[in-house]
Amino acid sequence: MSYQDIQEAAYEANMQLPKLGLVLFTFGNVSAADRSKGVFAIKPSGVPYDQLSPDKMVIVDFDGKTVEGKLRPSSDTLTHAVLYKHWEKIGGIVHTHSTYATAWAQSQRDIPIFGTTHADHNTVDIPCAPPMSDEMIQGDYEYQTGFQIMNALKDRNLSYEDIEMILVGNHAPFTWGKTPDKAVYNSAVLENVAQMALLTEQINPKAPRLKDALIRKHYERKHGPHSYYGQ
Repeated sequence: MSYQDIQEAAYEANMQLPKLGLVLFTFGNVSAADRSKGVFAIKPSGVPYDQLSPDKMVIVDFDGKTVEGKLRPSSDTLTHAVLYKHWEKIGGIVHTHSTYATAWAQSQRDIPIFGTTHADHNTVDIPCAPPMSDEMIQGDYEYQTGFQIMNALKDRNLSYEDIEMILVGNHAPFTWGKTPDKAVYNSAVLENVAQMALLTEQINPKAPRLKDALIRKHYERKHGPHSYYGQ
């Protein structure tokens, strides 16, 4: 069975991370799923980006078992596997330790919706999942991280289809999308919004959240039934 298409997709998406300034050394990974085959391609663990190639992308099933590949898959593979298994409408996942988003995660804070750039992509604060319990940490850590993400959205009555990004408390961001490219786009947007939110609070520690009318206007002009942004 050939997995060339998702290996190429995963490779191209991974190569965008250093270009966008979202990773340092090997601190990040992208995966690309093939729902019809029940597998995803993911970056091998600890391999520098300039040494990657499509054929080095490791093929893994939705239970986290390696199907094809000579290298060990990313250490975050089980987190990806859990999300793919439970979220049937995503085709790509990104995990980075990008500076500003990770700083908010380490602060255990949601990123407030301060401006229209944020509202172009989300109608809510970007959630920060609470730190993992000791029991989960001492168990299958990467596997439990997937449930940590899912539970955080469930507890807030948020859908993975509506919000495609999250911070994991004391850890770092994860994003997803229908394609690997969209997941990378979401990762770059998250980092940009995180940086602007930090600067906003530095300039005005009492800055208010964006008013609801502007949130609705900016989100719906891109994503609503009568959207008019773009071609």
